[in-house]
Amino acid sequence: MKQTLKHTVLAATLIGGASLAHAAGFTLSSPDIKAGGTIAKRFEFNGFGCAGDNKSPALRWSGAPKATKAFAVTMYDPDAPTGSGWWHWMVINLPADVSALAADAGAVGGANLPPGASQARIDFGVAGWGGVCPPAGDKPHRYIFTVYALKDKLEVPADATAALTGYMIHGNSLGQASFTARYGRPKAK
Repeated sequence: MKQTLKHTVLAATLIGGASLAHAAGFTLSSPDIKAGGTIAKRFEFNGFGCAGDNKSPALRWSGAPKATKAFAVTMYDPDAPTGSGWWHWMVINLPADVSALAADAGAVGGANLPPGASQARIDFGVAGWGGVCPPAGDKPHRYIFTVYALKDKLEVPADATAALTGYMIHGNSLGQASFTARYGRPKAK
């Protein structure tokens, strides 16, 4: 009984500490996509049966930990029918003085990124934004946008997989801020 109570108190303390760390004021938002809302078709991929504009949304963040040396931004679909989700976007090494990405910053080739930043290869096989594109008829998928405050710039090989890049991001994270939005496509006729 004492051991169970001790574990319960420890778990509550850890959960409470995580809530305080998140409540410290690190936030992420988008003027283009409302948190908890539906993603517009213009952010849909153009390929794989999807016909959107494949443009990344504008993003803004604030309240990062003071020790932040760089940022990473990702967009991930945990509902993709792959067994491991789907990485739609990975931007790394955004300078610590950057607090926003303009619309279409995710263009392949990185021309619209701030100097010093780069994009990692995603699950569509390119280093750039890969828009939303759930299978037609699936329930709307969740798309999680996250900004990570990093301890230092990342050294990731140019041909690194999304899994390796994600591992490096998580291993160097000081904190993160996220929001989720949904997107679905009607069943094909």
